[in-house]
Amino acid sequence: MTYEFEMNITGPFDLLHESQFFGGWLTTNNGNSIVLAMPIEGWHDSAAVVLSQQEDRIHGLVYGEAAIAEKAWQQALACLSLDIDGSAWEEVGKRDEFIGALQKEYHYLRPVLFYSPFEAAVGLLIGHRISIRQRRTIMQHMAKEYGEPFVIDGQTFYAFPDPHKLLTISTFPGLNDEKMLRIHGAAKAALDGLLDRKYLRSLPPKEALEKLLELRGVGAFYSEGILYRGAGLVTDITRDINTRTAIQQAYGLEDLPNNKQIDDLLEKWQPYPMWCTVLLHVWMRRERGGFSMAQRNTSKKR
Repeated sequence: MTYEFEMNITGPFDLLHESQFFGGWLTTNNGNSIVLAMPIEGWHDSAAVVLSQQEDRIHGLVYGEAAIAEKAWQQALACLSLDIDGSAWEEVGKRDEFIGALQKEYHYLRPVLFYSPFEAAVGLLIGHRISIRQRRTIMQHMAKEYGEPFVIDGQTFYAFPDPHKLLTISTFPGLNDEKMLRIHGAAKAALDGLLDRKYLRSLPPKEALEKLLELRGVGAFYSEGILYRGAGLVTDITRDINTRTAIQQAYGLEDLPNNKQIDDLLEKWQPYPMWCTVLLHVWMRRERGGFSMAQRNTSKKR
């Protein structure tokens, strides 16, 4: 069965432009729609959501059961940061000229999230010590073998295995025993309610990060990835070396910014600090040669 949804987009947004910066999306034959195939939070079923844009409206066609159609639609919107009111996004660029220039250059890019904190956790754990390409390949193969298929316009799309199914997989090519233990831990945490987007967003960031650190194989960097790019926190940012380097480069600071300097920027960037840092990360990779190059150059200067 299919179910249709539609909503007005608040603030500037360009669906097809977003796809140029965040890889991994599958498209339908016409190339004007993207397909998000995913297990739906609650973990009773999976769905595929076909999204397209017409001016300031986003249209969704959900392939799945009636009981989860609305949840699938909302989960798809969250993946694109469309569940957040973006009507004040342009105003941030007026307060910060550098961010304003990046907004225009990158068509007011918004963060694209993992399909859920569960998939964020599993993806990060699978990706430990391997490339992003290798991680995506493993997850795609796992989805094709164990996930639910959806046939759309003659093409087959596969959702990643839900936590119940993931727990039945004891071995998989490219994953050693320790990684299997770690992703099983993430699957159990999802079933226990920890890796739920709404729940993680409801917690103070510090508390959420502490809870995520209890997962096997999850350190500070992965916990932030799950929270900020899985749950999609907007009003705070990570303070890792890459984000500090991006701020240093963007604002011409002699040294990496201290917490006071970051807090001052956070105030200027509200209510979208995380969106601002995503723009800075894209700019660093596209215009400054990436983070390792910038950090190496900074070290040489000293």
